[in-house]
Amino acid sequence: MPPRRLKGNDNAIKMSQKKNIAVLGATGSIGRQGLDIISRNPDKFRATVLSAGRKVDELIALAKEHRPRLAVIADETLYPTLRDALAPLGIETAAGAAALAAAAEADDVDMVLTATVGYSGLEPTVHAIRAGKDIALANKETLVVAGDYVRRLLKDSKSRVFPVDSEHSAIYQCLQGESSASVRRLIITASGGPFRTWESSRIEKATASDALKHPNWSMGAKITIDSATMLNKAFEIIEARHLFDIEPAKIRAVVHPQSIIHSMVEFNDGGIKAQLGVPDMRLPIAYALGEASRIAGASEHLRLEQFANLTFEEPDAKKFPCLTLAHLALEKGGNTACIINGANEIAVDAFLHDLISFGDIYRTITHALEHVDFIATPDYDDYVATNTEARRIAAEYVANTHFI
Repeated sequence: MPPRRLKGNDNAIKMSQKKNIAVLGATGSIGRQGLDIISRNPDKFRATVLSAGRKVDELIALAKEHRPRLAVIADETLYPTLRDALAPLGIETAAGAAALAAAAEADDVDMVLTATVGYSGLEPTVHAIRAGKDIALANKETLVVAGDYVRRLLKDSKSRVFPVDSEHSAIYQCLQGESSASVRRLIITASGGPFRTWESSRIEKATASDALKHPNWSMGAKITIDSATMLNKAFEIIEARHLFDIEPAKIRAVVHPQSIIHSMVEFNDGGIKAQLGVPDMRLPIAYALGEASRIAGASEHLRLEQFANLTFEEPDAKKFPCLTLAHLALEKGGNTACIINGANEIAVDAFLHDLISFGDIYRTITHALEHVDFIATPDYDDYVATNTEARRIAAEYVANTHFI
């Protein structure tokens, strides 16, 4: 683990004054829950920047409610609507990727909650790290796409990264007070998604409506589909490798259908520490915003007597081949994970629009892996080019796939 970031036995620097938060992806599930935590703790936090991709009306409503200094819409064609609605309130407005990156490094921002979906989270996070801002990281693709690059940036920055994903927050909490040398394995739990008990032939024919019926969590469409394919678990293994600086062989996934244990750490003495809680993202969001301090009332309290059975299963990689892409990406390195992510974003969107089958998501990704040039030591521009090329090749594959 890079110094000053995410060491399990580091004492968190406690907040002595109100923290200004830039909420990137404010209209999404994580963004809204983050704003809920902020609004319920006005003595601790203020939302000073809000951003959204295209949901301009929702961004306007949130800006009117939370009164940030600045609101940013990524889609520049929607800027006039945003400006005209918020100018009378004295709220600054901006649009485009460059404006979002500038907002992440603004002087009045103390912490950036990166709650955007997919590759779009990388650029503002990089700018925030270069500016020395603390990061509450909900955008897993930042480390999936460019983990080695981000880790290099962190070595020369005062930024600290606090994980928001429930699994990585759980691991972070379990590592508090422990030596990294004592860790035997990180155990990332997975619900198994909506298709855990389905046969392979039935999974192949699953519709978007089927895949969006997650049994435990309420999430955005993209992450819900990633959960159904279990690619989200592959991404979480990659992310854990970069967050906690642990060898890939020491990270495994286990299916835990109840989603009460959010992840575990096994130690060399045979002991295992687990973090438990109800399936509610407010707890890990609050833990990150609070710099590993507990914020009372962040989540509902877990009543263990309601859960007579907590069960665990080995994940079925034959039924969910996307899970195998984690160790492929980590073993090959370079821009491999960037290719996987770019192709997956195209494939998931196509599946949600009924253009390809559920099984075609994996096939689209492997097609891109076969046709995008491998770069062993990519820099930032290489990641940008790789993402563009992976998406182009995936889109061509989708266009030539006939879903009946």
